[in-house]
Amino acid sequence: MSTVLPPPEICPQSPAATGGPPAVILGIGNRLLTDDGIGVHIAEAVGALAQAGWAGGRLRIRDGGTIGLSLLAEIDPAARLIAVDAMELGAAPGTVALFLGTEMDRALSGIKHSAHEVALSDLIQAAALSDILPRERALIGVQPQETGWGLEPTAAVAAAIPEAVETILTLLEDWPHDR
Repeated sequence: MSTVLPPPEICPQSPAATGGPPAVILGIGNRLLTDDGIGVHIAEAVGALAQAGWAGGRLRIRDGGTIGLSLLAEIDPAARLIAVDAMELGAAPGTVALFLGTEMDRALSGIKHSAHEVALSDLIQAAALSDILPRERALIGVQPQETGWGLEPTAAVAAAIPEAVETILTLLEDWPHDR
């Protein structure tokens, strides 16, 4: 699936223009399991904007797949971290939910909501124990419809890609620019 989005409007005070802290976007998921790969598809859509010049090279887009703790090297305490994954929200397929900071930590603890949550939870805990967990961090979860074999997300979940991308762009604009 190739999602083409127009570049966002960039105001002179945006992180893209001011060189704010870099951000790491981790797309989590298995591309071979329909909606389970939505995190990777969303990261690719953000990557297309970055290639078009948005954020002035301040984004590192990573296909985190399902590799878990191997992603620890991608965590930078000076950067912002946004993880994107399919997540059981108990909502309609394609629903997008945002969890910030400690909300993210809580969402990853307790009852398992994602096929990769154990790995993502372990990654966040390892980053905290290593004292490299970024202060600004977020999890964007998308309610899957189906996670059987298939290379493309279902229509309802694919339709959530622009909203998830907009959520990421809004986060990058709203987080403090002065650190």
